[in-house]
Amino acid sequence: MSMSTGPGSDTTMSEINVTPMVDVMLVLLIIFMVTAPLMQQGVEVDLPQTTAAPITNPDDKTILLSIKKDKSIWIGKIEVAYDELEVKLANNARIKEKKEIYLEADRSLPYGFVVDIMAILKRAGVEQLGMVTEPTPVDKK
Repeated sequence: MSMSTGPGSDTTMSEINVTPMVDVMLVLLIIFMVTAPLMQQGVEVDLPQTTAAPITNPDDKTILLSIKKDKSIWIGKIEVAYDELEVKLANNARIKEKKEIYLEADRSLPYGFVVDIMAILKRAGVEQLGMVTEPTPVDKK
């Protein structure tokens, strides 16, 4: 039982045309390639858990950025103006090497201000951000 597809043959060839499926798959691939980077634009922060052990001695190469109640910003023991923060961090050799910083902010600061500082850190090249917190006192019974 053979099928003849030559001229003058009355039988039809039954094959799947995959061209439309390939076109749809290419369009979907392009859509995913365009939208995937847009989904990762948020500021990434790994928040500490309440049961985590406190950091006692960060190594000497880790930078501590502190924000006081009056919105003054300190890198280690040096005060830095808000407008100069991104440039100072982007030019810092330790940030370029480790891409890591610890952030210590006063609890009374507005949330938006701290997020602005975190965005500046991200633009300056910081990839890992540690949030310094005070441990919650445990009730002893």
